[in-house]
Amino acid sequence: MSKTTKLNAEKKDILIVDDTPNNLRFLATILSDQGYSVRKALDGQMAITACQNLVPDLILLDILMPEMDGYAVCQLLKSSEHTRKIPVIFLSAIDDVLDKVKAFEVGGVDYITKPFQAEEVFIRVENQLSLRAAEQKILDLNIELEKRVQERTLQLELANQELKRELNERQELQNQLLYRALHDPLTNLSNRTLFMERLDDALKLAKFKSDYQFAVLFLDCDRFKVINDSLGHLVGDELLIAIGKRLQTLMKFTDVLARLGGDEFAIFLDTVTDISYAKRFADTILQGLSAPFKLSRTEVFISASIGIVLGNKNYNNPQELLRDADTAMYRAKSQGKSRYCVFTYDMYQQAIKLLQLENDLKRAIERQEFIVYYQPIVSLSTGRISGFEALVRWQHPSLGMVSPVEFIPVAEETGLIASIDTWVLKTACRQLRNWQEQKVIDEDVSISVNLSVRLFSQPNLLEIIDQAWRKIQLNPQNLKLEITESAIMDNSEAAAVILQQLRKCQIQLSIDDFGTGYSSLSYLHRFPVNILKIDQSFINAVEPNPRNTGLISTIINLAHTSEMKAIAEGIETPEKLAQLRDLGCDFGQGYLFSKPLAAKSIVDLLASAPQW
Repeated sequence: MSKTTKLNAEKKDILIVDDTPNNLRFLATILSDQGYSVRKALDGQMAITACQNLVPDLILLDILMPEMDGYAVCQLLKSSEHTRKIPVIFLSAIDDVLDKVKAFEVGGVDYITKPFQAEEVFIRVENQLSLRAAEQKILDLNIELEKRVQERTLQLELANQELKRELNERQELQNQLLYRALHDPLTNLSNRTLFMERLDDALKLAKFKSDYQFAVLFLDCDRFKVINDSLGHLVGDELLIAIGKRLQTLMKFTDVLARLGGDEFAIFLDTVTDISYAKRFADTILQGLSAPFKLSRTEVFISASIGIVLGNKNYNNPQELLRDADTAMYRAKSQGKSRYCVFTYDMYQQAIKLLQLENDLKRAIERQEFIVYYQPIVSLSTGRISGFEALVRWQHPSLGMVSPVEFIPVAEETGLIASIDTWVLKTACRQLRNWQEQKVIDEDVSISVNLSVRLFSQPNLLEIIDQAWRKIQLNPQNLKLEITESAIMDNSEAAAVILQQLRKCQIQLSIDDFGTGYSSLSYLHRFPVNILKIDQSFINAVEPNPRNTGLISTIINLAHTSEMKAIAEGIETPEKLAQLRDLGCDFGQGYLFSKPLAAKSIVDLLASAPQW
């Protein structure tokens, strides 16, 4: 036997390709428990080598990998006669329609979004393996058919009967294969493949018949993950089936309802006169979903966000239609969920801009495009600089200085914020140490660094922080970490342990944007917090309504009562400074003192010995 022959035809061989060890372990464990033979590869080259040595029955392939991404790996496999028939299921944390479309364009058969749900992985893996087994069975039947015809030439009548039987069996298998290839196994609705074929037919008709219009609706259930996590995936699956059945009652005979995957549905509305019809239909869907779903074990309420696009001859392919409907759906979600939004060209432009920004952001760290700016924090009792807050800025090679308002939300959504925060932490600590060695600041001047929710939840957070100050011999008392209320309350038990350990290192802790998050103040007594930062929205509200000084006074008194210090953000006028001094606020920062500056400009500022 050649080295590429499978070891065991009964025990299916699955190759998992992911550069994240945790993902590999999770997938390998759950699939091995199901009786599959599992192999693992950490990068694209390992995957290619593994396929050359032993052809797997199925590949689970991560998209975002260093050096060679999943798209490139799939294209290489599909270009080889030896490996082109291996079914490839893409894995990605990015739930974007453009990525999904590209996955299918390069030869993928399915797409699973991270974080993984075991039941979904099982169904998709079993479905693809079953499809491949059916195809092999058909091939075997064809070979056997030809052999029997040759062997029974002299027994023509018997051969004809056998031939008819086997042809019927073959046709039945083909019908089963075709049905499974074009329908969702959970809901029995049309799947993405069949839906795209229907859109393609509609586009061809629109090209031929200029007055023909249709509409595509992209529907995504709101907070479906909460139901899965709280009630279990069996209830979630039952709910998806019930949603499909309820939506079907609203459809015309010529309309098409499809489940695209997860909690995503697509609807094709045939012969639409104008966009108002699609809007009315979307309203009907929202109203229909508002009634509770009575499942076998519980009653569930669910809402949905819907994107609408009007199809016409101006579209070139179905992928563009689905992309635009998906874009409109995400706009509906961003506007508050449980509503619909009609696609406009501006949405597409914004989506392209956002995608480009995301791609550039992924390369910005390695290209060293980020800069740390420093804004002075002033002691209101002495008027002198007591510390600096480190603020990240992005010097884009072609766009210039990109506002944090634009790139921080993208970094948070993609998970890149943890890497950015880590870089800022190390850079700011190193800069403070340099200033100390240059004798341009006093030894008690501190540096404040923001920790995002994503970085705060990292299992090696303490190790990251420890490396930032210990390696350069920075006094940990000079380091202040700013965290939001949500970062603490998302996992209060784990947060309590982390904060206590940081307190032992004598690192001070600050609650950023205090008063804009959780209304409960109990955590102030539970966690070792040193500083409350009063959000600038409270400071800005003082001038239009002087009565708001009472709220600021309450926060300052709360901090002092809890043996903490208070820092006011957004001080821009001498009047606000005087008010905050009268209220007993300890520290302040804002444009009255200085805007955020590059490190060199901070040295110039310090040289002028400012005092306010």
